[in-house]
Amino acid sequence: MKIIENKSFDEERALYGSQGVKAISCRFDGPADGESAFKESADIFTENCYFNLRYPFWHGRNVKILGCEMTELCRAALWYTDDVKIKNTRMHGIKALRECADVTVENCDIISPEFGWFTSGINMKNTTVAGEYFMLRSEGLVFENVTLNGKYSLQYIENSTFEGCNFNTKDAFWHAKNVVVKNSYIKGEYLGWYSENVTFENCVIEGTQPLCYCKGLRLINCEMHGCDLSFEKSEVYADVTSFVDSIKNPLSGKITVGALGELILDDKNALCEVETKNDKS
Repeated sequence: MKIIENKSFDEERALYGSQGVKAISCRFDGPADGESAFKESADIFTENCYFNLRYPFWHGRNVKILGCEMTELCRAALWYTDDVKIKNTRMHGIKALRECADVTVENCDIISPEFGWFTSGINMKNTTVAGEYFMLRSEGLVFENVTLNGKYSLQYIENSTFEGCNFNTKDAFWHAKNVVVKNSYIKGEYLGWYSENVTFENCVIEGTQPLCYCKGLRLINCEMHGCDLSFEKSEVYADVTSFVDSIKNPLSGKITVGALGELILDDKNALCEVETKNDKS
């Protein structure tokens, strides 16, 4: 592997088509303002590098990024790249990851609107994220201990699992399919509308009008707080241990709650069984 250390690059396609390069403590920055430093490259390892220019990793394969900084000016950093490992890195440019496959992200700080679109197979662990439309239309997500703040997140995702996460995000999991969320906290308005085969287990759910128009929805040993007009037109089996503000016209299945403020049934097709364990305290 060719080693490049303590060098600066600012020209267009500075290391285009590289094969087997290890860049250590290098800077991709400068007055030439060149794009696409490692485009069409493979077997690339970068450590402690500074990326302040656009599109550094496009159409790549086997890319490792360790302890690096991608600034706000490092837009669209990784697109169309497979077999990616990113660790201990700041990713602060818009659209930082898109249409990639087999990606590992660990101990990273991500501030990036439109991150992760159309990505297949991403493992994310011990990472903080801020940004809108996070992971749109992606599949095969495995997340552990991820903290997210944003809007319109995790929409149209499929075949994914989440464990020990903390999500503060509006309109999360819309149109999601075949998703399991365990031991997590999810706060936001209009959670999970139009989803299919989504399970929440040992979760805390907070926010108005959650889980409406769902199919195959399951809640196992969950708490719900500040949740009004819940489960409208949903096919649902739910075991909720807490008080729920209101439930409106659930379509089918069975909902058991610790206590219930109001049950609204003004639709003749709302045939779901609703059971209350205790009186409201």
